[in-house]
Amino acid sequence: MFIDRVKIFVKSGRGGDGCVSFRREKYIPNGGPDGGDGGDGGDLIFEVDSSMSTLYNFRNQKHYVADSGQPGAGKNCHGKDGNDLILKVPKGTIIRDFESNKIIADLAKEDSRIVLLSGGRGGQGNQHFATATMQAPKYAQPGQSSKECWITLELKSIADVGLVGFPNVGKSTFLSRVSNARPKIANYHFTTLTPNLGVVNLYHDSFVIADIPGIIEGAAEGVGLGHEFLKHIERTKVLLHVVDVASTEGRNPAEDLEKIRLELEKYSPELLKKPQLIAANKMDAAYDDAYLEEIKAIYEPLGIKVFPISAVSGQGIEDLLREIYNILQTLPKEVTEYESEIDINSIKEEKEPINIYIDEDGVFVVEGKQIDKMLGYTNLETEKGFNFFQNYIEEEGINEQLKNLGIQEGDVVRVGYLEFEYLE
Repeated sequence: MFIDRVKIFVKSGRGGDGCVSFRREKYIPNGGPDGGDGGDGGDLIFEVDSSMSTLYNFRNQKHYVADSGQPGAGKNCHGKDGNDLILKVPKGTIIRDFESNKIIADLAKEDSRIVLLSGGRGGQGNQHFATATMQAPKYAQPGQSSKECWITLELKSIADVGLVGFPNVGKSTFLSRVSNARPKIANYHFTTLTPNLGVVNLYHDSFVIADIPGIIEGAAEGVGLGHEFLKHIERTKVLLHVVDVASTEGRNPAEDLEKIRLELEKYSPELLKKPQLIAANKMDAAYDDAYLEEIKAIYEPLGIKVFPISAVSGQGIEDLLREIYNILQTLPKEVTEYESEIDINSIKEEKEPINIYIDEDGVFVVEGKQIDKMLGYTNLETEKGFNFFQNYIEEEGINEQLKNLGIQEGDVVRVGYLEFEYLE
């Protein structure tokens, strides 16, 4: 199992505020309210992209925020909705809540798509609050807050095929030729220190190939990073040995194969029971077929097919991929789906803080941007506006917090710019 894991911050868009506005036109003295609604905030969406095989794209950027809705305007103009933010992930990605580590969603299928965080609804303009007795309401509804959370993206990939071989035999070049992977390719030992995964698309189907880091003699005893490398091989279904039949580093490819198989057997005899194929690479650079024929003579009697290829030119690769595909069709599919352990709707809304404290004069102070915004939209001189204010104080838990601070009847409370006596 190859586990790719990243921690990121995600946030939906805030709803735009409703507008307080009145129609002002010549010869129309009482035009009435015409404040438009705020736009809805953008959703934060995760969607499977079948061409992706890793979470590498999330390594460098950690914060993802959808667009907020725009505020409404006069003349009944509706604010623009915020654009949704769609994050593409590979099939099999599990989304976990970072704090609890509980599973929010499992994107196990090709068409998996989930709205992880819904954007806040836009607030209603003052046109919605006009009544027969209140024809010019001076308040509108603020936009709904956004939602935010830290999450962990986790990708567990069981590679179908493991590429094994000594360093510099062309495994990375082969992987980049047959898949969407773009591993670093250079003529250095241990260029690859962690498995590179690539998805091969064939016959309207796909399978995953893992480029296992180069193995050296003594790997089974833990020489170098031997045990780590061999653990990766243990979790693949098919082994594809890659050898250099051009002997560009002066080694005998048949001897390389024997050494690799010996290391695999020493680590776990079960490894050699997996289906195996041999890719005789760099045929375009070989002087003759001597090494190819030697390998065929040794391994084809054992039921291990040998395919002469060139990862650079593409020679023989189609036949090799077809054989890999046919073998995989005979093996059982491993599909695991996880049930959600946390309700998406329980993810908290982001709200600007409200500060409640007692100042040096003994006044109970309630302040914050939310309070200022609410007072700016509310006409406390009207019965409807005052009721709205009282409901807001109760719904936001401000009344309860004041009681926890020990407020008594007759104490002075300052909410924003307003001061009044507290009444039970």
